[in-house]
This record gives sequence, C-alpha cells and structure tokens, in this order.
Amino acid sequence: MCMNNNFPVNDRGAAISMIGAMLVLGFTDNFIVFIAEVVSLWQFQIIRAIIALPLIACIAYFWKITIWPKRNWAVAFRSLLLTIAMIFYFWSLAFIPMAQALAGLFTSPIFILLISGLILRQSISIIQIIAVLIGFIGIILVVDTQISDLTFLSFLPVLGGLFYAMAAVATRQLCEGETTLSLLASIMIMQSFVGLCALFVITWVNPDVANGPAGFIIRGWVWNIGTIMPWIILQAIGAILGIGLIFRAYQIGQASQVAVFEYSALIFGPFFAWVLIGQQVNLTQILGIVFITIAGSLIALRSLKKDIEK
Repeated sequence: MCMNNNFPVNDRGAAISMIGAMLVLGFTDNFIVFIAEVVSLWQFQIIRAIIALPLIACIAYFWKITIWPKRNWAVAFRSLLLTIAMIFYFWSLAFIPMAQALAGLFTSPIFILLISGLILRQSISIIQIIAVLIGFIGIILVVDTQISDLTFLSFLPVLGGLFYAMAAVATRQLCEGETTLSLLASIMIMQSFVGLCALFVITWVNPDVANGPAGFIIRGWVWNIGTIMPWIILQAIGAILGIGLIFRAYQIGQASQVAVFEYSALIFGPFFAWVLIGQQVNLTQILGIVFITIAGSLIALRSLKKDIEK
C-alpha cells in the first residue's frame, strides 16, 4: 500500500495497530452469516455505505483530511478491483467456514508476487518461488475437499484473493499520495454503485429467490430488516475502524514487516466463528493456514530484504 511517508517509523505501534485491525475485522466479518439470512449482498453494501460515508465525512472534517482523490480514474479503478474482491469474499462467508474464506483471501501475496513477476517484470527470487509452492499446498489443505466435491463456491475466496492482489498492486502503482479517507470513501461509493446496478438487474430479471443464505446474491431489496440492522451497523463501524487501523499501521511501519501481522486474522476470524457460530476447524485446515501464513511471511520478509539492500 502507498501511504503517507511523513510519519515517524514505529514498528511496534504498527504491529499493534495491525493486530487490532485483524481482531476487529475477524469479529465483525462473522456477522455476514446472519446478514445473508435476510438481505442480499448488494443491499448490505449499500446500507453499510450509507452508514459509513457520513462517519468518514465527519472524521475528514474534524481532522482536516481531504477525501477528494488526486487521480479520480486511478482511485476508481482500484476501488472497482477491491469491490470485486470483497464480493467474492463476502459471498463465500455466507456458504463456507470463516477459516476457508480467510485462507483464500490471504493468498493475495502469492498473486501479488505472480503479477509483479509475470506482468510488471520484476525479479523473483528462489525463496519467493518456494513460498508460492508452499502457499499452493496450503490452499489445498484448507479447502480439505475431495476433487469430486469441489464447486464454484470452494474457489470464491481464492478469486477474492486474486482481485485483492490486483487492488494492492493498483494501490502501489497508481494511488501514491492518496489519503486514507479518500481510498476508504471511494471503496464505499464504488460498492454502493455496483450494488445499485446489481439490484437493478435483479429487479429486471426477477429470478426465483431461495430463503436464507442461498438468496444472498440474487435477492432484491428487502424492507423488513429490523432484525439484522444491528449487525449491519456493527459491521459498518468495524469496517471503518479496522481499515483505519490497517492504513495507520502502514503509515507508521515498514510495509513488508506490517504485512506479516495481517495473518493474525487467520487466528481471530476462526476463533470468533467458533464462539459466535460454532464453526469447527480440523487439523488439516490448521496446517493449511500455517502453510499460507509461512508463504505470505516469506514473501513479505523477502520484500523487506530487497528494500534494505536498495
């Protein structure tokens, strides 16, 4: 991520901020299971943005931070990629365990490395290649499903990881100098826009909608949402707090070191899923999570070594 470099380096503070962010997001993302029972993904994103944007505007006003992008097209492109990533991730949360969804999303460092090497033509070391192989093995272990039983839903979080990686590369290459609130406001606006377009298409097609999570993607607008509004409000506040802490961590710490602490989400997310929903994680999946964490850490630490050598 490209953040403001005017802050003094504080790696310990950055680590605490990142762990705090993963704690908050690991908790609030579990609410998607309850939200998917009643409303669609698109309505959830619209309502969340309606709640979040005024809060972002207030923060920007009192802290005197601009929320207007310097490069509109670049921020919009980055927001679109991140919106697609979150669609796949939230979609997966409605159907598969939190541990699998997070593990898939956290394959993003592997995809960042592949994009950097194959498209941007940056050099890749043997250590990073080994990390990719370790990460791939981790994905197989976390999915923990017979090949004959694999479905499109099994790969949703990995697709989320791919687009998350593309958004990360776009942030680094195109969005340097943009403020935290500018990027956060832009993603909320983009998610609302995509949500409105999806609801328009759903209204036009008028598909048969199943009850419960099965209708999460194709459900239209629902008015009777009083039972899940507390979950949406908490999710919106958690998103602002969590993402804000992530950006803060990257502002005051070295990016390659900070990235390692993002993997604490693979501890907090499954833990809260066990407490709130009763989801279980078996030993094979735990081993897969460890492999993915090792892979991402190797890639991050190798990047840090390159930065030091420069």
